[in-house]
Amino acid sequence: MQPLAAWPALARAGIAGVLTDIDDTLTSGGAITPDALQALAALARAGLHVVPITGRPVGWSEPFALQWPVDAIVAENGAVAITRDADGTLRKLYTQPAAERAANFARMQQVAQRIVREVPGATLSRDSGGRETDIAIDHSEFTHLPGSSIDRVVALMRAEGMNATVSSIHVNGWYGAHDKLAGARWIVRELFGRDLEQELERWVYVGDSTNDVLMFQHFGHSVGVANIRRFEDQLAFKPRYVTQGERGAGFAEVAAALLSAR
Repeated sequence: MQPLAAWPALARAGIAGVLTDIDDTLTSGGAITPDALQALAALARAGLHVVPITGRPVGWSEPFALQWPVDAIVAENGAVAITRDADGTLRKLYTQPAAERAANFARMQQVAQRIVREVPGATLSRDSGGRETDIAIDHSEFTHLPGSSIDRVVALMRAEGMNATVSSIHVNGWYGAHDKLAGARWIVRELFGRDLEQELERWVYVGDSTNDVLMFQHFGHSVGVANIRRFEDQLAFKPRYVTQGERGAGFAEVAAALLSAR
């Protein structure tokens, strides 16, 4: 990981959009930091697209989709997006049809019960009531699970045929082919009518943990906020650049670097 200052100005000048994680990238303790919120606004004023992509539930994301100056929020690791119509009304977009979501939801609740029953200390995340297409086990937000228990949760999810990923706070599991990268491709096509794969050099991804590895691998322009260093030895693919500041302060560094090159 190179320092953010090593990111060439010419490359930064070509960036048209920012894809970013939310927890511990824009937020600290579950709330967006003032510098990150100001950075989002500055990027929007400069005409850059901004789309947060998160493992958080769609219900949790709704108020932020209303308040933040972003094009959309892709929630539940790529399964659902919230955007605003011209009149400000929120609109949900899904990657799975309703019948498939309902069947998957019922299966996931059974898996969640098994995990809570078989893994000592495992609890559903407090935001589980807002989830429609995945389940989440809290490991570092309001409780603490040791690494061995996190591994056990992941193993149980995968044994049940689920996808599983570990964020900075939760273990998320779901049925379906979506993930953060698929969600990014989908929302760029849905909102802008464009093919993300044809313009990867015009987008940057910002993240902070192991569930961002796929994005770090795929995007030539990728940045980790400084707190990613606590996961550094677990990252199969690391971001190309890393900020000096942690969480929202690090994201604000990324925004400043982009705006200074325009």
